[in-house]
Amino acid sequence: MTLAELLAEAQAAIGRSEARLLLRHRLQRDEAWLIAHGEEHCADGDVQALRAQVARRVAGEPVAYITGTREFYGREFMASPAVLIPRPETEMLVELALQRLPQGACVLDLGTGSGCIGVTLAAERPDLRLTLVDASAEALDVARANARRWAPANTTLLASDWFSALAGRHFDMIVSNPPYIAAGDSHLAQGDLRFEPRAALVAGDDGLAGIRRIVAGAPAHLAPGGWLMFEHGYDQHAACTALLQQAGYRGVFSARDLAGILRVSGGQTAENGDG
Repeated sequence: MTLAELLAEAQAAIGRSEARLLLRHRLQRDEAWLIAHGEEHCADGDVQALRAQVARRVAGEPVAYITGTREFYGREFMASPAVLIPRPETEMLVELALQRLPQGACVLDLGTGSGCIGVTLAAERPDLRLTLVDASAEALDVARANARRWAPANTTLLASDWFSALAGRHFDMIVSNPPYIAAGDSHLAQGDLRFEPRAALVAGDDGLAGIRRIVAGAPAHLAPGGWLMFEHGYDQHAACTALLQQAGYRGVFSARDLAGILRVSGGQTAENGDG
């Protein structure tokens, strides 16, 4: 079987883009190489491996879990069923953080998962010092591998259930992509969400349980004038900004992602303890 024939078979099952992505990953080749070598014969092992991957995708398994990787902010991150799949909309949280971080700042990535937020910040700004925490040992293993690849010099990883292991620690910024889906949300039974870790998705009956804990706990771990910023659901910005305002944060805002959805909210602690 030639590469072109194998691709045609896979494309009939899962579509052109995903079929080509899976084959590129299997062969560790780029798109130009696939185009130029379409008439070459495939090794039997590659044929069987791709067919097995296509079958997994037909069953609904996310491509990121099949390949074990997902691109985020121009870098390839390891992904596994232990962590949420990095998504393009989360890149906005990175952009907003980079706009506000002073030279040499200490940053906490709370509930880091794959580490895509914290590791990206560390890689983009080697002057920063990043602490990445998660309650899941399996998630920390993934984040640790990503940190070793992209930012080994200025990242520290720590097991912590939110702030539980951070007594006495203070940061210039706290960023988070916490669970924010309501327990009964029908989306949990659809698409990639069916395969992602439930603890990283669901936060109580209204989806705000984790965000409430973060907003309430962050001031004790933020330096004067420090920022808290986090991702949330498409319909949660009003509730999130209200929580921030009630907790005394200044400069409270919500920002829209590329789809026009208010996706990130945040606020700043008072300078020098002033109200």
